[in-house]
Amino acid sequence: MAEQLKEHEDKSTYRVQGFSCANCAGKFENNVKKLPNVEDAKVNFGASKIYVYGEATIEELEKAGSFENLKVSPDKPPKQSSTDEETKEEKVPFYKKYSTVLFSALFMAFGFLSMFVNGSDNVVTALLFIASMLVGGVSLLKTGLQNLVRFEFDMRTLMTIAVIGGVIIGEWAEVSVVVILFAISEELERFSMDQARKSIQSLMDIAPNKAIVKRFGQETTVHVDEIVVGDTMIVKPGQKIAMDGVILSGSSSINQAAITGESVPVEKTEADEVFAGTLNEEGHLEVKVTKLVDDTTLAKIIHLVEEAQAERAPSQAFVDRFAKYYTPIIMVIAALVAILPPLFFEASWETWVYQGLAVLVVGCPCALVISTPISIVSAIGNAAKKGVLVKGGIYLEEIGGLKAMAFDKTGTLTKGVPVVTNIELVDQEADENEVLQKVSALENRSQHPLASAILKTADEKLIDYQSVEVSDFTSITGKGIQGDIDGSTYYVGSPNLFNELTMNKLDPTVKEKVQALQNEGKTVLIAGTKENVELILAVADEVREASQSVIEKLHRAGIEKTVMLTGDNANTAQAIGKQVGVTDVRSELLPQDKLEVIRSLRDSHKQVAMIGDGVNDAPALAASTVGIAMGGAGTDTALETADVALMGDDLEKLPFLVRLSRKTLNTIKGNITFAIAIKVAALLLVIPGWLTLWIAILSDMGATVLVALNSMRLMRVKEKE
Repeated sequence: MAEQLKEHEDKSTYRVQGFSCANCAGKFENNVKKLPNVEDAKVNFGASKIYVYGEATIEELEKAGSFENLKVSPDKPPKQSSTDEETKEEKVPFYKKYSTVLFSALFMAFGFLSMFVNGSDNVVTALLFIASMLVGGVSLLKTGLQNLVRFEFDMRTLMTIAVIGGVIIGEWAEVSVVVILFAISEELERFSMDQARKSIQSLMDIAPNKAIVKRFGQETTVHVDEIVVGDTMIVKPGQKIAMDGVILSGSSSINQAAITGESVPVEKTEADEVFAGTLNEEGHLEVKVTKLVDDTTLAKIIHLVEEAQAERAPSQAFVDRFAKYYTPIIMVIAALVAILPPLFFEASWETWVYQGLAVLVVGCPCALVISTPISIVSAIGNAAKKGVLVKGGIYLEEIGGLKAMAFDKTGTLTKGVPVVTNIELVDQEADENEVLQKVSALENRSQHPLASAILKTADEKLIDYQSVEVSDFTSITGKGIQGDIDGSTYYVGSPNLFNELTMNKLDPTVKEKVQALQNEGKTVLIAGTKENVELILAVADEVREASQSVIEKLHRAGIEKTVMLTGDNANTAQAIGKQVGVTDVRSELLPQDKLEVIRSLRDSHKQVAMIGDGVNDAPALAASTVGIAMGGAGTDTALETADVALMGDDLEKLPFLVRLSRKTLNTIKGNITFAIAIKVAALLLVIPGWLTLWIAILSDMGATVLVALNSMRLMRVKEKE
């Protein structure tokens, strides 16, 4: 533990500009790890960051990049508005941004013109093509030559060998085309990754960077960095809320879509919580700030999503391992193609060296390396914008393989706001209000979710339970509560508790009433002493409107088993389970029992998700393959402990999440299969001697572009289809 704390304390985060590809990012990570005072390093390619454990200067980090245009800067909290003049990026004109490629293409065009006029053997033609290669490939050649000196082999090394070899055998024209197409391919790769990143960067622009604050009776506009906890923030109609807080005065409809994904505005009034980045649609609000700008729910979402991008998914780990051995194997194949036919079959050295160079070009693993990260970043960004926070690519993939889902009942399948539906006096000599007063006095000391319903009823009946003295109050885990009132021990709890207290001699009439209420799907509580049952209370928790349709959609999506877990009695649980349509109901469960159910489901179905509130169901959430917390926007615990957080209490997000996950899995598999297949197809052209540098680079570039475009489609997956 001490080592972990030390490692955490020594961790520094830097923003990185200049990653042209995932391969470059991996190489940068390895180079940083080799720095003298660095213990470890981890690149987050999706968020363009590097986490350094140890000490390193910015100069050392930039030098470790081993490729041009890499800029490193300390990570700063994201500014929350792109409208601020300080955060606007200067737009670079197209011709300046791509001047290298354009000049290279211009030299190449003049080279082909000279070839047409003067012939291919002309000195001017050769010089024009060489100029094209040098202008367009200076970065490529510089990095590739450094790699060769260090015996580091990646796609730039392959391309550099191919370019040098092509020049030696006099294939000026084709080599210049290869250089330009490789440069274009890298730009397209960078563009597609930037587009995927924008799905996250757009979150940073949600909240304004300034707010109106009331201080000393004066309203002043200040930057969010200057706002402190306890400040009173003024939010006018039509303005976005800049900070998390609690409404002091006023009421309004708040559009929370940016945080929770809810499409319908939510009514908020005094004492209600509001989040940075949400829109005040109607009223004039005074809000007490409860969190600093770096601690808001929005800031946490951005941080967690960026962290999620750094978590390598299983498929990405496979690609990384595959690419590690793939490049050396391609170099060996290229050498064999160039050498064996001339040596053993008296073939032309020039022809087969050319074929070997083409193998090097077609073997570039660009499409393969980028097949996973763009998919993961696109999917996680899409989910975040719709109010679903996925903590990493590994969970995104695992959701796609789920066959079983377990649901906590209260607050998940139901609204979690119980109400008292029945009050039946058993002891006719007792006074109903007096009994309710005792029950409420005990429940006032309880933390049970049903206590609030009973206290609400007592308040409505104007029953004064605060004045009742209770001593020796005890909570009986999973069964009820007890306490001494006026010298007698009073109990409120489940029928099972009173079965034990009365040695299973509950009055048949009481049993009959309890059974009837439970058959209606209600939770029944009994109040009284060991000797005398006085009152029966029935409490119902309303089922969410969406629960039944969500369960149906999950079954249609291939989820074989849906299980409802609850501490309620069997009759109540069965009634609600039947109403929502789950395949199995487990009732009368204590927290450790829920944990055992999850473990048994993992044994039978391998992968199982647990959906709960993120607090009471923590053990079960931790034991599941994927823990999904409801209502993450309001609870830090859900954001920190769950693998997935549904930011709003919206079960409808679950079918979308399953569908997005499966599309991501299929996209990644399709990308990897296509990238490898096109390489194999191009390599097979070596057998009849048909492979050319043109075909090689076009197949590599085409695969990269198609894989990137296919991955970016995940940004457009909709909630409802």
